[in-house]
Amino acid sequence: MSFQKSRYIGSRGFYSHVLGVAVPIAIQNGITNFVGMLDNIMVGQVGTDQMSGVSIVNQLLFVYNLMIFGGLAGIGIFTAQFSGKGDEKGVRYTMRLKLVLSLVLTVASAMLFALQGENLVRLWLTGDSGSVDAGATMTAARQYLLVMYAGLLPFAVSQVYSGTLRECGETVVPMKAGIAAVFVNLIGNYILIYGKFGAPAFGVAGAAAATVLSRFVEAAIVIVWTHRHARAGVCSGSRFAYADGLYRGFYIPADLVRRILPKAFPLLMNETMWSLGMTVLSQQYSTLGLDVVAGFNISNTISNVFNIAFIAMGDAISIILGQELGAGKMDTVQDDATRMRVFSVFLCVISGVLLFGVSGMFPRIYNTTAQVRATAEGLIRISAVFMPVYAYENASYFTLRSGGKTFVTFLFDSCFVWAASIPAAYVFTHFTDWPILTVFLAVQCIDFIKCFIGFAMVRRGNWVHDLTQYAG
Repeated sequence: MSFQKSRYIGSRGFYSHVLGVAVPIAIQNGITNFVGMLDNIMVGQVGTDQMSGVSIVNQLLFVYNLMIFGGLAGIGIFTAQFSGKGDEKGVRYTMRLKLVLSLVLTVASAMLFALQGENLVRLWLTGDSGSVDAGATMTAARQYLLVMYAGLLPFAVSQVYSGTLRECGETVVPMKAGIAAVFVNLIGNYILIYGKFGAPAFGVAGAAAATVLSRFVEAAIVIVWTHRHARAGVCSGSRFAYADGLYRGFYIPADLVRRILPKAFPLLMNETMWSLGMTVLSQQYSTLGLDVVAGFNISNTISNVFNIAFIAMGDAISIILGQELGAGKMDTVQDDATRMRVFSVFLCVISGVLLFGVSGMFPRIYNTTAQVRATAEGLIRISAVFMPVYAYENASYFTLRSGGKTFVTFLFDSCFVWAASIPAAYVFTHFTDWPILTVFLAVQCIDFIKCFIGFAMVRRGNWVHDLTQYAG
């Protein structure tokens, strides 16, 4: 019995280490999502049409964000293991590759949004309009997207620097940069949306401008801090010395690139296909009416605040297991993976109870209709009940990813969405007369299958690999 308990429950030192990595990430994500919630509420006070327009554009930008996260995370698997091995050159090479990839993805995404942005927004405007004006929604979306172009590149660069710092064990600096950015965003929203302190009231364009400004602030903080500490640490062997000479010569060993890309590409494709899948799901739900779009916007806003537990634990699992694999701790990594999955689910049981508790109050904050509020309340409660399920899926995904099993995670994550969740949503929305809450609940129940698949994959243990050997 004690053996089984030790397998699922770790020591105080173990949890101190996990929380030391996860808490700064959770604080940053928590503040970011909290201010994002306030941002959403501020736009919601302008009107339901404006709120819906911003929500649709953010759904499109969500795909870009996940492409950046996925591409960088695939390379970051190697960064974490090089850091665990103490290989400064390896970290520098992976960071250079991240910069190249982020620039390519940003240019490609900006071109797509410029050429097809409005046509993509129209995909959400095909259902019954209900209490929402489709024309006003399109106008708001167009204004918001036009300004958000300027924030794509600083967002990508800040993710390169912040992700590398975390993978090398520095989670506090990205947290501080994120906190500074969200306060800039919040203050900018107040001034630019409503026209305070003599500024014009720009509405949704003001919300976008505040977001863009905050992204430049975040990027500036992590870039300046990293290079300042890199120069100071060259002689002392600091773990940030990898950034010294980062742009000098910009050499990346071809052998390392050949080894990284087969691991990184499936993860990039996974995040791209998964985010596209979530976007398609959102569009399928929107065929039940534009009130549903507004309801999901409210539900997702508050759910994101409570999702920080499993998001932070996912990052912690990836970092800790990656460093253990790079350091050759093969005898403890599987048990640590099990303990962290259990801990993630435990945290999300608490988060789900709290989210359920605020489900009736939160939608009332918005300046919208009773129907939208009722829809949002039901969606929030369903999300709260399924939060432990999301936590287990997420923890399994990051466990598999830490050992470089990126093709397996591609099958596990995005392929499941396209093969199971999206077809189910299509059938439920087009061939039944079910209301949105019944449809959403039915689609979420399919995730139990994914949990069983994740359990089997992680238990098999073939994800345990050291990826850090390279020539050069």
